[in-house]
Amino acid sequence: MERMQGEGEVDHLERPSPLTDKERVMIQDSWAKVYENCDDAGVAILVRLFVNFPSSKQFFSQFKHIEEPEELERSAQLRKHAHRVMNAINTLVENLDNSDKLASVLKLVGKAHALRHKVEPVYFKFLSGVILEVLGEEFSEVVTPEVAAAWTKLLATVYCSITAVYEEVGWAKIKSSDE
Repeated sequence: MERMQGEGEVDHLERPSPLTDKERVMIQDSWAKVYENCDDAGVAILVRLFVNFPSSKQFFSQFKHIEEPEELERSAQLRKHAHRVMNAINTLVENLDNSDKLASVLKLVGKAHALRHKVEPVYFKFLSGVILEVLGEEFSEVVTPEVAAAWTKLLATVYCSITAVYEEVGWAKIKSSDE
């Protein structure tokens, strides 16, 4: 049974402090290794998201009825979306020292998911946790506890930025008008 806290609401987390130079380097160095296996890592992340949080599949008409993880792994549409997710993360990692570019990318992602796809913002929190799990398991040689802490800080910052975009576009009003 998955937990859905405050469905329809935007969860507020305190924005983490900015990444230090050391944290940026740790994220970029570990990501270089992950990105060598971009497609497999992306598929592993999305399959884990869908297995752990089955309701997250509702936003994907092409594969929302697929139950078996092995079948999800073979889905061309899932692989395509996994590639987009990994490319978005890559853009963030490449621009950790460019706050304007980061804000621009997160605004595009947030607006698309809020307005076009109507994805509850809590799913970004779920995805962040899954990303941390998969990176820690599949890339344990580079994602040490210290590196994982830097990733946690980055993903918390991403989540705070995305939820701010949701608020900016009037997410609570959009959701209540749909019901």
